[in-house]
Amino acid sequence: MNWRERLRQLLPNHQQILANRWLRWLAPWLEHPALWHWSRRGVALGVALGVFFGLLIPVAQIPVTAVAAVVLRANLPAAAASTLVTNPVTFAPLYIAAYHLGAWVTGEKVAAAAVTNAAPAAGDITLWARIIGLGRPLLVGLAILAVSTGLATYLLINLLWIWRIRSRRRERLAKRRRHGSN
Repeated sequence: MNWRERLRQLLPNHQQILANRWLRWLAPWLEHPALWHWSRRGVALGVALGVFFGLLIPVAQIPVTAVAAVVLRANLPAAAASTLVTNPVTFAPLYIAAYHLGAWVTGEKVAAAAVTNAAPAAGDITLWARIIGLGRPLLVGLAILAVSTGLATYLLINLLWIWRIRSRRRERLAKRRRHGSN
């Protein structure tokens, strides 16, 4: 079993999602076949949207990405799954890197205390206040990081998909030549 078949088994299909009582009202928008088709354009756009919104906004990433995927007809499962680029392990390093990038671009000084205080303490409910306190450098850095990473992801998936198709085609042609010469 290859990785695509495993992924399809792990992810719910669109019938299962539409059967969910909480999502049933979304059926008119979720029934478009492009949202569920594993095509080069759909997957590349879905992953790019997921990475973009996963980096840009710290909360409600999946719903916002799902709306964008529906509007742009991107692959919905790929879009939702790729928002997990920010998770409890990657959140702090990504936001610290974005803050430093934003401070460099805006020319503001890096406040060492602000960066170290941005990481949440155990049971700390003021994380949102701390993130807002980092201000413009964080917002600028997140915007640059989200746009550049989203575009890079889109291009990389397209290039890898094209490379894979061409390599399969070369393999088939080589196989035909071998069998044709016998």
